[in-house]
Amino acid sequence: MTPQLVVFLKAPRPGLVKTRLGVSLGNDQACEAYRAMALFFLRKLAAFPRVQLCFAPDNALSEIKPFQLNSKWTLKPQGEGDLGARLGRATTACLARGDSVLCLGADCPYVEEGDLVEACEALERHDVAIGPALDGGYWLIGLRRACHGLFDAIPWSSERVLDVTRSRIIQAGLSCHELRTLEDVDTLDDWHRCEALLRSASRGI
Repeated sequence: MTPQLVVFLKAPRPGLVKTRLGVSLGNDQACEAYRAMALFFLRKLAAFPRVQLCFAPDNALSEIKPFQLNSKWTLKPQGEGDLGARLGRATTACLARGDSVLCLGADCPYVEEGDLVEACEALERHDVAIGPALDGGYWLIGLRRACHGLFDAIPWSSERVLDVTRSRIIQAGLSCHELRTLEDVDTLDDWHRCEALLRSASRGI
């Protein structure tokens, strides 16, 4: 069965999303950048009916509805806690149903459908799939079975996220497939590269 895709999505509110980018662009423009990246990414999921938009904050349902590009997609609030707690809840719920699960954010515009197909296929042979990010984090994590403590006490938003996560996977004795490394969009230079990509895509180039 195709894994459940869980996309972590924030309400497009100025000052809530892309705060590092907001230092350079201003919060309003950074918010519009986030909205554009999220919609660009979500359009690539048209072939994946098993998608859950896991949103924050929990009172943002009306703001998230425009991102529900497929009527089969489901919407669910992330709940309280840090990113580790929220990832833990989302993955545990899927694994408890007997589903494998892929979790990713909505703001990595360089993800292609082929990357997700590779991740889905990887979970047929491996316990974990992970997509490294250039900044030391990851843009995707997928699980076929539980890994106790995988998301606990992770130094989120630091360059150590990926290394600590790799160590936890090894300590648990789980097999892992790594996908290609992709760039996050956090700085003004990152955004300029991303903006060029979005413009090219809109022109069909």
